[in-house]
Amino acid sequence: MEFFVYILLIVTSVVGLTFIVERGLALRWEKVVPPEIETAVESCQTPEDVPMLRRVTEQHDAPLSRLLLFAANHLDWPKQDVVDALQTRARHEIVKLERGLVVLEIIVGIAPLLGLVGTILGMMTAFGDVGQAGLADASKLAQGIALILRATLIGLLIAIPALVAWCYYTKKVETLTVEMETLCDEFIRRQYRELETK
Repeated sequence: MEFFVYILLIVTSVVGLTFIVERGLALRWEKVVPPEIETAVESCQTPEDVPMLRRVTEQHDAPLSRLLLFAANHLDWPKQDVVDALQTRARHEIVKLERGLVVLEIIVGIAPLLGLVGTILGMMTAFGDVGQAGLADASKLAQGIALILRATLIGLLIAIPALVAWCYYTKKVETLTVEMETLCDEFIRRQYRELETK
């Protein structure tokens, strides 16, 4: 049974590390908000500049690119309709950015619990051995206590990095979301201001 707990802890550790690395790569700033796209949005001041923005966004497969391309392709719609549709699209992109964070959150909760299961098993082993051999054999008691401490330590060593990564990535998604929202808002305001003045 103790072996099974250790296997679960190892699997939890591998899954946690996989998601930490994968989200670290997926949530890089230049992958979500490429600098070329930011520059193109700042350069896109009039409706005549929109084809240039389309070309740049089509070259980058990034969440911001997809949002701006959607907005650029629907500038013939009323402004409020574009804003509403863009918000719906943005929610889909945010869900993609948050993918995997729930796994880290689960690992934060489950790893200490698996460590606790190991602790209980260790206590059962230690007290079972004491019950059979009496207090004369201190080595059996020491083995049980070592198992208790080992399982608890492993559970915490898995949970702590997962918690740090989950908090960091959650905040990073929030920051990226605000940046994408700001850039899309600037683009739409500029385009509709130009259309309204004509």
